[in-house]
Amino acid sequence: MLPVILAKLSVIFLLFSINRNMLNKEEKSFLLSLARRTIERIALGKIPATEDFYSDTLMEKTGVFVTLHKDGDLRGCIGYMEGNRPLQVAVSEMAAAAAFEDPRFPQITSDEMKDIQIEISVLSPLVLIKSIDEIEIGKHGLIIEKGFNKGLLLPQVAIENNWDRQKFLEFTCLKASLSANDWQEKDTKLYIFSADIFSE
Repeated sequence: MLPVILAKLSVIFLLFSINRNMLNKEEKSFLLSLARRTIERIALGKIPATEDFYSDTLMEKTGVFVTLHKDGDLRGCIGYMEGNRPLQVAVSEMAAAAAFEDPRFPQITSDEMKDIQIEISVLSPLVLIKSIDEIEIGKHGLIIEKGFNKGLLLPQVAIENNWDRQKFLEFTCLKASLSANDWQEKDTKLYIFSADIFSE
């Protein structure tokens, strides 16, 4: 019983820690502007400018995804699952990757930029779960890992597609190039995370 209680307390602590350090309005605005500046400069054949850190918070290392939409449709999405770069640096890098390196889409052109909407998802620390009952649709993103295969879906994806918990699990498995029901296998690891999601 004690290990279960400790595990739940660990989840609460990690989720609380990310909420306590939520970005303020100015930091969010700066990151969205930075992402747009980065994409625009690269689209024009220029090298993105190196900018001083806007705040100490943006120096913290955390997972982050940058998502691009055009006329409401996905136009690119790439990110870091975990924090291996300062947030400000990661946003600039992932904005460039979403615009020019997502293999599902052609590269963004400068003419498109007026029609592009940018969304940023700053991830909380990952939490390994023991039961799928811990997954809350709309609150949690999901990572499924089995062997060398790993797939991630952001919290908003389940809402946008009106998925229940099982569909969320199945599609995350497919994202990881696994069979839809591999989430049930004993050697499959499930991680949840929350995200601070903001857009232009």
